[in-house]
Amino acid sequence: MNFSQPGMSEHSDFCYESVNTSCPKVTYPTAIRIPLYIFFLTIIVLTMSGNLLVIISIAHFKQLHTPTNYLILSLAVIDFLLAVVIMPPSMVRTIETCWYFGDTFCKIHLSTDIMLCTASILNLSFISIDRYYAVCQPLHYRTKITSVTIVIMILISWNLSFIFGFGMIFMNVIIWGVEDFNYNDFHCFGSCFFSQTKTSAIIASVLSFYIPGFIMITIYQKIFHIALKQVRSIHSTACQQIQTGNSTSSSNKERKATKTLAIVMGVFLSCWSPFFVCNLIDPIINYSIPPVWFDALFWVGYFNSTCNPIVYAFFYSWFRKAFKMTIYGKIFQAHSSRTKLSAD
Repeated sequence: MNFSQPGMSEHSDFCYESVNTSCPKVTYPTAIRIPLYIFFLTIIVLTMSGNLLVIISIAHFKQLHTPTNYLILSLAVIDFLLAVVIMPPSMVRTIETCWYFGDTFCKIHLSTDIMLCTASILNLSFISIDRYYAVCQPLHYRTKITSVTIVIMILISWNLSFIFGFGMIFMNVIIWGVEDFNYNDFHCFGSCFFSQTKTSAIIASVLSFYIPGFIMITIYQKIFHIALKQVRSIHSTACQQIQTGNSTSSSNKERKATKTLAIVMGVFLSCWSPFFVCNLIDPIINYSIPPVWFDALFWVGYFNSTCNPIVYAFFYSWFRKAFKMTIYGKIFQAHSSRTKLSAD
């Protein structure tokens, strides 16, 4: 990939000088490279530590062993793996402008990247279904959303994402639709990217992002519409509010949790929409979007994984208390897993 910017590079050469088909390499000045490494490493550390705290909190404290939190746990694992497996090699590729880890690891890297992104949006889709039953059909929630149901949802998310991500790369699904597609026309030694045909780009983007995103937005719109009607109904009669005080309190908690998770969904869609829009139109405009823009949009999408724990910390009191107990080592005390955390 060539990330050359006027006036920003010291010199331009090749990733592998001894290879005729090597990609051009741009060497940034030290004054630019060091701050970039510091910035990306900060993002990686924040993403790893934040999501690790979410994982520890939900796994350790028994009060948090609820269907919704198991889905949040699955999402946090995805974000943690993204920070551990995907972000470090991507950081080197972005700053050094070359891929030095070989073609095999490149395919694994791309496949895992696609898998984790797809798993994120599938997890968020199942979270929206969980919230629908919690708010819109509370009487059926415990019978519909059981532990077995949640396990099935998580298994579907991970297995479908694995098949989709690794199938896209290793089964050459990305070149479906053009029989004479020549990978060598787009590939040089020292790069790590995937070029899609117009057909595969449309199919992949629609299946992995646009359809699930549209479904989630539709479900949350219905949830908030029904929640608004519930609030109006509760406040319309004073005696009704008194008689159903406990159920009203529980309903308020569900609505607050739904609002928080809707924000998580909104952050995800906001971070990844620019990439998927460009991914959809790039083959249509004859691959004219510069690689540097794609690389930048990838990092905007990765930043979503950094934001999720921040949203939890801002809205969930249980996460803030669990965070403090973990930092101070109190989770290693006897019976700490039964600690009563603040309710939202």
